[in-house]
Amino acid sequence: MANPLFDRLFGKHAGTSRVFLHLADGQTITYAAFLRMAAQYAGALTKFGLRPGDRLAVQIAKSPQALAVYAACAQAGVIFLPLNTAYTADEVSYFVENSGARLVLCDQAKQAAMVPVTTACSAELATLNADGSGTFADVAADMPDSFATVDRSLDDLAAFLYTSGTTGRSKGAMLTQGNLLSNAQTLVTEWQFTEDDVLLHALPIFHTHGLFVASNITLLAGGQMIFLPTFNIDQIIENLPKSTALMGVPTFYTRLLGDKRFTKELVAHMRLFVSGSAPLLADTHVQFEQLTGLRILERYGMTETNMNTSNPYSGERRAGTVGFPLPGVELKITDSRTGETLPQGEIGEIEVRGPNVFKGYWQMPEKTAEELREDGFFITGDLGQIDEDGYVHIVGRNKDLIISGGYNIYPKEIEQMLDEEENVLESAVIGVPHPDFGETVVAILVPAPTGQPDVEAIKANIARSLARFKHPQRIIIMPELPRNTMGKVQKKALRDQFQGLFTA
Repeated sequence: MANPLFDRLFGKHAGTSRVFLHLADGQTITYAAFLRMAAQYAGALTKFGLRPGDRLAVQIAKSPQALAVYAACAQAGVIFLPLNTAYTADEVSYFVENSGARLVLCDQAKQAAMVPVTTACSAELATLNADGSGTFADVAADMPDSFATVDRSLDDLAAFLYTSGTTGRSKGAMLTQGNLLSNAQTLVTEWQFTEDDVLLHALPIFHTHGLFVASNITLLAGGQMIFLPTFNIDQIIENLPKSTALMGVPTFYTRLLGDKRFTKELVAHMRLFVSGSAPLLADTHVQFEQLTGLRILERYGMTETNMNTSNPYSGERRAGTVGFPLPGVELKITDSRTGETLPQGEIGEIEVRGPNVFKGYWQMPEKTAEELREDGFFITGDLGQIDEDGYVHIVGRNKDLIISGGYNIYPKEIEQMLDEEENVLESAVIGVPHPDFGETVVAILVPAPTGQPDVEAIKANIARSLARFKHPQRIIIMPELPRNTMGKVQKKALRDQFQGLFTA
């Protein structure tokens, strides 16, 4: 027996004096030192009474110690449940209760607020701070720095990731060792990561992108990470010359482009910039390439599947697309009402199947049956199309589709036009209730630093370019769009804010 996830990502580096993590304060941590810490943490999990298959809920700041907890869970066979550090105690209570977590790790500053949560859920509570102190660390300090790795199989659960819950209660996506390992192996090959790579890591690690993409790839390749607590523009600028790759969300790239220190010379030896978690504007692609001579690689993934598609490493990285399905991943566009596969070029719902696709939603068999077909295809809820060259385009979320007077309206089509208008930094198009049409179109614009958009001129351009039923009935100027921690525009918040525009 063996433990594929731990053995392939972590265990193979045992005794390696090679540097794994470079920290913001200049300290370094070798692979060997990291694994000793993880072993002590695995011992601590056992000391707290956790057994293989038990859940550990973790809401702690990004740190080497937080990453070592993930490694410890893999080694001890415990299911790792990372939680957004912005969640309140009330929000965390749902995840702890739903998952049946036996132990909750939090920062000491949140301990008092978390006591009622863990008491109500009959879970234990321990603390682990970003500096490595806390009650959990105290228990771990008395543990040996080696741990007998627990046998697990590729089909055993490794992690729960809860969806953002934009359409109701968050769902716990059950991810297996095989899900995580297969995706990391594919991406190492596709993005050509080696032990010579130094990844500049400024993403959170409670999310797929920062944890199961960035960290797993580096571990599998045996590379190094410059491990920053958050995205800090000064630290990014300082560390880019020491790096070979950066993974980020679109906000990373727009902020870099807005900084005069970000030059072609600064990134002369960088080989890869990856963007995901939210769509990257075509204009950002163009500006970035004009300034650096490098083209950002955009990809498409989600909580339930990790990565599904990627623009090619060698080949044309086409702006406005998320590239091709990854090797081993099947992708099709279907009619959301019938489930029938649509002809190439038509817009429909994206479905994917492959070793990356999760096992289902924890304790939600009905939801699992709704979204995960018996033949293994997962209904993503994203609308997309495949163009004549095979590139996948994301058009929007199925729930964002606007049906006005019986006509289907895809917000992305209108947003692409609005984003090209003078003095428009970005836009969001939503559907709101309307007494005559059922729904109607509302456009929200964020002004560019150059000035205010000319709304009347924009309306005139829309009238010339789009069918009447697609015209926004109202154009609203806002200083910024609401976003989640990964930079994704929260259209539900906008719909909630403006739902009474035509019905109040």
